[in-house]
Amino acid sequence: MKIVGLTGGIGSGKTTVANLFKTLGIPTYIADIEAKKLMQSSKVVKRKLIALFGEQAYINGNINKPFISSKIFNDQTYLDKMNAIVHPKVAQHFKRWIKKQNAAYIIKEAAIIFEHQMQSQYDYIITVTANREERIRRILNRDATTKDKVVTIMKHQWSDEEKIKLSDFVIVNDQLEHTKNQVLKVHETLLNKINNSKF
Repeated sequence: MKIVGLTGGIGSGKTTVANLFKTLGIPTYIADIEAKKLMQSSKVVKRKLIALFGEQAYINGNINKPFISSKIFNDQTYLDKMNAIVHPKVAQHFKRWIKKQNAAYIIKEAAIIFEHQMQSQYDYIITVTANREERIRRILNRDATTKDKVVTIMKHQWSDEEKIKLSDFVIVNDQLEHTKNQVLKVHETLLNKINNSKF
């Protein structure tokens, strides 16, 4: 079973593309969603995050997202330390999850594959792109945030051009029907590659 990484900048629509693969019967793992679940459910992660951020990290046992967001937004060190706590746990969870799957390939959606030099963990990588202004519009509609914050996050991520150079496939997520057609084409190409590699 091949592991296909799905990445792209904030607001590019990675989850939309991941869900389109899911409709084709491909198991999909959304790293960001699983990370949030573990931050809520794992006693070890909770303990370490409280040690890092203080008691305000959780309110009545629930993660205090606005507080943590303000901390990591204003200090890259906090973000790096939080990732060092959460990412290894997500990796362990993914290893358990993948053992339960039965498909030619699976999709693992992760925002920072290249930024953390994790590309060697994947057999193929798909980068999702979208117009910068469209990405900003999507995030402002989705999250309680400001344009300045979105632009700052974008600056910390690799550009589409840098990601594309190291990717096997690119999906331009502009209009849904166009995106669906591209997903189907990538899906068929992957199946052909995987089937041919067996001989």
